Amino acid sequence: MLVSSVRSVVTPVAIVRLVLGWGAVVGLMFAGPALAPPVAAPLLVGALALIIGVILVCAFGVVHEAEHLARRLGDPYGSLVLTLSIVLIEVILISAVMLGPGEHSTIARDSVMAVSMIILNAVVGLCLLVGGLRHGGMSHNRTGTSTYLALIVVLSTLAFAVPAFIGRDGSYTPGQTVPIIVAVPVLYAFFLFRQMGVQADDFREVDPRLAVGTADSTDIADPDSPGNGSGRPNIEQVLVEHRAEVVLRIALLVVTVLPIVLLSHDMATLLDDGLGRLGAPVALAGVLIALIVFLPETITSVRAALQGEIQRVSNLCHGALVSTVGLTIPSVLAIGALTGQTVVLAESPANLLILAVTLLLSVATFAAPKVTAVHGAAHLVVFFVYSLALFA
Repeated sequence: MLVSSVRSVVTPVAIVRLVLGWGAVVGLMFAGPALAPPVAAPLLVGALALIIGVILVCAFGVVHEAEHLARRLGDPYGSLVLTLSIVLIEVILISAVMLGPGEHSTIARDSVMAVSMIILNAVVGLCLLVGGLRHGGMSHNRTGTSTYLALIVVLSTLAFAVPAFIGRDGSYTPGQTVPIIVAVPVLYAFFLFRQMGVQADDFREVDPRLAVGTADSTDIADPDSPGNGSGRPNIEQVLVEHRAEVVLRIALLVVTVLPIVLLSHDMATLLDDGLGRLGAPVALAGVLIALIVFLPETITSVRAALQGEIQRVSNLCHGALVSTVGLTIPSVLAIGALTGQTVVLAESPANLLILAVTLLLSVATFAAPKVTAVHGAAHLVVFFVYSLALFA
């Protein structure tokens, strides 16, 4: 049983991806001095092309494992595995930058804001556009989507707006920091407890044809098998019957994601050098890094949209943002409190306006019984405006 699971999961293609990803990481460690700024233009372009190519190879590996897990576990569990694996590593990366040399008081704000705009406008907009063009209006589970958006509104407000009004110089005061460090993780933990428990059905597709597509047909075929009453095997049954495969795929997903984040970190230095020569804003580097880090989730989301699985798109995109803000904000505030660093979270008036428009548009979009390609186009225009604001 274990041997067959290993053979089915750890394929030659998966091994090649791991060798390429980790080989590139090791290679860049040794090539560090040669890539220290300023780098000759041909070497800079070549190194960036190589890094992005390896990242894309690893990203498709992550997508492959995530899709297998999603089919095996069903939503919301399958989507949650991919979301948490990427978001946790993103949080570690931001924390590592904060603990490193130099002044990084706005790194969390800039990173989370970029992620928010990319997920809520670029990725969601693209998914709604391609899905709507292919399938027309797509029905989603409004209870689950509303839950995501409720948390996104609250967490985004706590992260970017509240410090500007009750904090000091864009930061929470020491007396305000501790309650935020406690309240945000408690809210996020309560959400996960409900999502994986009694409210799990709120995050599944409303179309029965799509819902059954997320589980094994052999599991659904037996009406007498123990489950949750909706024709799906419950998560405990799946884990008992397929424990080895699930553990192996999760492990392989994580070790394939790690090179993406590590290479993205190395790529930041090269991007800063290149963008500096072009006179581009420094914030653009953060946007590009966020795009690369969330590339696996983006690919998976677009594929789900092309299949008409719009609730899975919401699970991946909105779930990723809830996890990002819910884990990043308390982590960086705790690091700031322990190390004495200032953590600036308050956004500029222009970005706060764009964020408010984004949240209002998101609520309006997913309040409708069906989402369409026009909704997607509206989100993409807002992302275009955010891109313009970067150069203002």
